[in-house]
Amino acid sequence: MSTVVISQPMYFPWVGMFEQWRLADDFVFFDDVQFARGFINRVQYKTPDGSAWLTVPLRQHGREVRICDLQCAEESGWRDKHLRTLALALAGTPHMHDALGLAERVLLRRDLGFCDLLIEGMQTVAQYFGLLEGKRLHRSSQLAVEGRKSELIQGLVAHLSGDRYVTGMGALNYLDHDAFECAGIEVCYMDYRKREYPQKFPPFTPYVSVLDLVANCGRDGRTFIESGVTHWRQALAARDQA
Repeated sequence: MSTVVISQPMYFPWVGMFEQWRLADDFVFFDDVQFARGFINRVQYKTPDGSAWLTVPLRQHGREVRICDLQCAEESGWRDKHLRTLALALAGTPHMHDALGLAERVLLRRDLGFCDLLIEGMQTVAQYFGLLEGKRLHRSSQLAVEGRKSELIQGLVAHLSGDRYVTGMGALNYLDHDAFECAGIEVCYMDYRKREYPQKFPPFTPYVSVLDLVANCGRDGRTFIESGVTHWRQALAARDQA
C-alpha cells in the first residue's frame, strides 16, 4: 500500500503534522492553494501564563493569493525576534540547544522566502527525528494537477499512484469518499493520541510547536510521534454520533 499525505506548509507546526508525515510514502506540500488565516504562518509556544503565538508577518496581499506567492515582511526583523522569544521560552529545557539549532538553521537563511522557509522548517525537523528516510516529497505547484477540493485531492493521490490517502478530520466535510473508493483509493483519518511528554510549563498541551518536543525530549521525542488512523466510514459514524 502506498500512502499519500497532502498538507499546506506550516511554520514549525505541532506534533500531529509529523505524525501524518510518519505515515506517508509521498508527502505533498499543498503550496499552490489560496492562503487562509490559521496555522500556516503562525504557531503556539508555551509560557508560564499559557500559550502564546509566533507569527510570521506577511507583506500586503490580495484575498486569493496562493501560499507559494506570499512574501515575508522582513522589515520588522521578525526572524531575530522569534529566535529570542524561543530562547526565553525554552530556557532550561534539557535539549534547548537542539531546538534553537533547528530554528536557527532555517531562520538565519535570509535567502528563504515565505513558502520555502515553511517547507525547510518542516523538513529540518523531520530529518532530526529520522522521518525523511524513504519519503518522496513534492510540491503541488510542481505537479500540474487541476481540479477543486475533493477532485483535486483525488487527482494528486492518483498522480502519485497512491492507494491510501491519510488526512485530518477537517476533510470529512468535503471529501467525496465514494469517488475515492471507486478510484481504488482508501481514505483514512488521523486518530491523534496526543501523547503527553514532559513540558516546561504545566499543564500539558499537545498543540504547541514541535520545537517544544525537541527541546524537552531531544531525539527521543520520536517515540511520541506515533498516532494511527481510522477508516473514513468509522470516522463519519463517530462524527454523526457526536
